[in-house]
Amino acid sequence: MRNLTRHAALTATAVTAALVLAACGNDSGSNGSGSGSGHSSASSAAGAEADATTGAHNAQDVSFAQGMIPHHQQALQMAKLAADRASSAEVKDLASRIEKAQDPEIKTMSGWLKSWGKDVPSSDSSMESMPGMDDSAHSGMPGMMDSTHMDKLEKASGKDFDTVFLTMMIDHHKGAVEMATTEKNKGKYEPATSMADNIITAQTAEIAEMNKLLGKS
Repeated sequence: MRNLTRHAALTATAVTAALVLAACGNDSGSNGSGSGSGHSSASSAAGAEADATTGAHNAQDVSFAQGMIPHHQQALQMAKLAADRASSAEVKDLASRIEKAQDPEIKTMSGWLKSWGKDVPSSDSSMESMPGMDDSAHSGMPGMMDSTHMDKLEKASGKDFDTVFLTMMIDHHKGAVEMATTEKNKGKYEPATSMADNIITAQTAEIAEMNKLLGKS
């Protein structure tokens, strides 16, 4: 009787061990499968990120970046003049805000163009007033100032500078809003259309502010 009991116990132990091993085997397979699935998901995410950077854009996105960079560069050139030529604290503050907003956007758009394998406009491409610069290079770009306008701004000072600066910058901003509206409506790259939306909002508000400073509202 004792032998039968011992035999039954051994049998139960063997069955339990077999079940544990089988369960471990299934867990191992499951983990292996899960790990593979994780790698697959990570690969898919990486691929999607790459597509978002290099693939999910169209010709309008490229045109927007290549046009807005020199447009912003000229705005910065104009804004820098205000530091020691403007008489109004409000004009100096506005110019400072324009620099802080647009300089980072230039860097961001330059990064897009590099990732897309497209030409990045040079840092002096907006300076039509410099010797050798061709005004026709950006003649079709809304709001861009030619060398005559830039010369007038550079020679102005005090209250005269304030008036010339505000008048020119309003036109410049209107051009930027026009370009940004085209990008918002026709662009494909989400970061670019989002930037365009921000430009429309910010520069429309600044146009109203400048008109107020000129006494037009």
